[in-house]
Amino acid sequence: MEALVVDAGSKLLKAGAAIPDQSPAMIIPSQMKRMVDDAPENPTTVFEDVTLDPIERGFIRDWDAMEDLLRYVVYTGLGWEEGNEGNILFTDPLCTPKAIREQLVQLMFETFNVSGFYASEQAVLSLYAVGRISGCTVDIGHGKIDIAPVLEGAVQHIASKRFELGGTDLTKLFAQELGKSNPSVNLSMSDVETLKEQYANCAEDETAYEKTQNCEIEQHTLPDGQVINIGRERYSVGEALFQPSILGLEEHGIVEQLVRIISTVSSENHRQLLENTVLCGGTTSMTGFEGRFQKEASLCSSAIRPTLVKPPEYMSENLGLYSAWIGGAILAKVVFPQNQHVTKADFDETGPSVVHRKCF
Repeated sequence: MEALVVDAGSKLLKAGAAIPDQSPAMIIPSQMKRMVDDAPENPTTVFEDVTLDPIERGFIRDWDAMEDLLRYVVYTGLGWEEGNEGNILFTDPLCTPKAIREQLVQLMFETFNVSGFYASEQAVLSLYAVGRISGCTVDIGHGKIDIAPVLEGAVQHIASKRFELGGTDLTKLFAQELGKSNPSVNLSMSDVETLKEQYANCAEDETAYEKTQNCEIEQHTLPDGQVINIGRERYSVGEALFQPSILGLEEHGIVEQLVRIISTVSSENHRQLLENTVLCGGTTSMTGFEGRFQKEASLCSSAIRPTLVKPPEYMSENLGLYSAWIGGAILAKVVFPQNQHVTKADFDETGPSVVHRKCF
């Protein structure tokens, strides 16, 4: 039985058997609706309009909801049988607190009775997915941005940086901007999320962004029949990553952040890190983002310019959306057959803290 690989993000959970040249078998929303069961004899299930977010800003926050989500994934979705569970590998976001790693390994052995467990950092796995062990990942997810230099398969934590900013903040910005230009339209956040995925764009550079003040207005009809006008707002979403002042943040743009982070690492490694830059996370798939990133990189003050690593030809073009999962599938093919993982005997002997010794 193949090991399972789980990459649980704030917006989407990716899971499937460790087959690296395939997409994950399950890509589902992490958010859940609360189920109400007032009358046990009532055969119809009622869902309250209360949503639960097991994962916030990349980290597990609601463990009961997370357990329910994982039960659905491994038993219903991926076909594990209770009493015959296999090995499982989880991807770890940058700066995951030790307590969360320990609680996860405890949940897996005590509640799910897994045979073996492993966890590895998303930055390392995203590099594995493109055939690298050294480089730098720029991961723009739903709830956070992680920029992490990796040398010989080890994240350089002192130099790495995490920002509490992600796709969800860009969605809120888009909602505010659309609300200003369409005051009579009643927009739900799910409507805005859908519009963002369809219309959000990155201007070619700052000058091009300034010119979007006179861009063409597009009309979009919402599911409820309301008509909304979309103009420059679609460019503000992408521009905020390069000019965070749009979000009211006193931070440098994403490329400048990358260059500054690499400058804190030993100079002999600058070229190896910058010339093996990997973009990952759903937000990096925004129309025009990669082109804008490359243009900003070509203009940056660094003597060595960031260069993006392209996925191998046999990999999907959408690799960036689930590169950590693919890297996890590659790693699972090594750690479990070679017995480098945490076993039930390890866990019973040492307890949850064993995860820090065996998974790094």
